[in-house]
Amino acid sequence: MLGSLRTALFALTLACSGSTANAADFDKGLAAAQAGDFATALQEWRPLAEQGDADAQTSLGWMYRNGVGVLKDDAEAVRWYRLAAEQGYAGAQYILGFMYSNSEGVLEDNAEAVRWYRLAAEQGYADAQFNLGVMYRKGDGVLKDDAEAVRWYRLAAEQSNADAQSNLGFMHSNGEGVLKDDAEAVRWYRLAAEQGNAGAQSNLGFMYTKGEGVRKDDAEAVRWYRLAAEQGYADAQYNLAVMYRKGEGVLKDAALAHMWLNISSANGKEAAGELRDFIEKNMTREQIAEATQLARSCMESNYQDCG
Repeated sequence: MLGSLRTALFALTLACSGSTANAADFDKGLAAAQAGDFATALQEWRPLAEQGDADAQTSLGWMYRNGVGVLKDDAEAVRWYRLAAEQGYAGAQYILGFMYSNSEGVLEDNAEAVRWYRLAAEQGYADAQFNLGVMYRKGDGVLKDDAEAVRWYRLAAEQSNADAQSNLGFMHSNGEGVLKDDAEAVRWYRLAAEQGNAGAQSNLGFMYTKGEGVRKDDAEAVRWYRLAAEQGYADAQYNLAVMYRKGEGVLKDAALAHMWLNISSANGKEAAGELRDFIEKNMTREQIAEATQLARSCMESNYQDCG
């Protein structure tokens, strides 16, 4: 499964590019915001933003987009992000692209999103490079071009962007925009998986299950499926259930197989519900009740108590 557009988040600790002409005033606002005093942050940043300071403009955009210290107003957020973006501020360009992709404060316009992503991506902004790759992969705002998607994924992946690493692994695994190369797919999946990317963890588990790009190892497959499953990733939950059902890489356990299928189904995996109902035919009412309670405890504990 491919990752979709990376959500635009603005970290206050990364807001300042060092270009502000009034660094002391900006930093005063930043310190206030980090302390939760957004009224003072607004008081410090608005005059700077009105004077054309890109850091302050981007910070105001963040406040309006998230409704922090001000009423949430996506259109006003777009206005401030645009002012910073037009000065070449990569972070603002990236977020402005995301807002065009997702119709936040502006009408959805994928071509405009691509334009802003590209401006940020060409400055080396990894999240923009990833999102631009997604646009090329889907053909949103540009002609579909898997090779170009791979190019942008790779640039972001080489900056340790986990989503890009995961998607690059998928492209190598499926021979899309690049020669099929399972070993290379495993390499990129592993880099993303080790950063906690659930999709990559699930796909890496699948590569171990099939012995593609690595020596077949069911126990290692189970390990990666479990890490993704405990993040709520439905495909991994399904695959982990199959391993429990078959006793591959783990002791055979119908109750845990039922538990993970039930959870996967609840998280939207249609095939999981079908398989759960099938295996119930060979379970007693008491066993089904026990497995259902296991599933309930697992989900209610946010995957901390899963049998």
